[in-house]
Amino acid sequence: MMKIVDFHCDVLCKLLLDKQLTFQGSKPGKLDVTYERLKAAGTILQVFAIYVPQSMNGRLEPILESIDRFHQMVMSCENMKWVRTAVELDSCIEQGKIGALLSLEGVDGLQGEMSMLRIMHQLGIRAAGMTWNHANWAADGAMEPRGGGLTTKGRLFVEECNKLDILLDVSHLSERAFWEVAEHSNKAVIASHSNARAICDHPRNLTNAQIEKLIENQGLIGVTYVPWFVSSAEVVVIDDLLRHIEHICEMGGQSSLMLGSDFDGIDSYINGLTHPGEVNLLQEALLQRYSEQQTEQFLSGNALRFLRNNLPSA
Repeated sequence: MMKIVDFHCDVLCKLLLDKQLTFQGSKPGKLDVTYERLKAAGTILQVFAIYVPQSMNGRLEPILESIDRFHQMVMSCENMKWVRTAVELDSCIEQGKIGALLSLEGVDGLQGEMSMLRIMHQLGIRAAGMTWNHANWAADGAMEPRGGGLTTKGRLFVEECNKLDILLDVSHLSERAFWEVAEHSNKAVIASHSNARAICDHPRNLTNAQIEKLIENQGLIGVTYVPWFVSSAEVVVIDDLLRHIEHICEMGGQSSLMLGSDFDGIDSYINGLTHPGEVNLLQEALLQRYSEQQTEQFLSGNALRFLRNNLPSA
């Protein structure tokens, strides 16, 4: 089994909303991502998104509480290691641990204050998506009808993330905001959980021009398992996901591909890809079409290279 890096899951949101849930020894059917499943999958790094539901949005407290749940429930597991720097990433791999990296999905709760972003960095946030699907003080999201770009404070946010070595995640941005981030950022950006719009025409997927820009700027695209981002078919299968990978590779993006499952952020699944313990089925399907070296790149190699180059060094 090859090693796995997954750049997006929403398990912290479920742990935030239901205080009875546990990350280790979780009852069946409650969580997609659990400690046991990450071990079984051969995961060496899982990115944990902090997503605050709209009913609680715009406040700092749920973000802080999510960070607390991360420490109380995830980092309390024996084999987990918190990753904030390139040195910690390499140490994690050397020790055979499961790395855990924190990202922020939607910055509404920071209320436009760059001081709050700096505090988030001090608390270990190492990636940030400016919006969820709608508009906030920083930018318009992919589902915002007006399709606006970055606000003045949004541009300041991009600049501050660049200074702090916080990775900018464009997955939920409007097209205009995507291009303004790409233009304004002096560092490579990622789309942590997005697919190819040419294969499945959904606003959350990337156009060919966006994919080309991410490849050109040495960014990363995390193919996601959200069924309705993969195919419009009633039953979605792993081969449907491979069509997105093939398309991005045909565009020259072999070195820009990674995984961004969105486990625990979805309530329906690709057939045979319902939790981390089943990612071996994706690996098997990839090996039927790609070499071991290419498959390893998609599953972990590209993401690890990017993080070593873009996380704070120490």
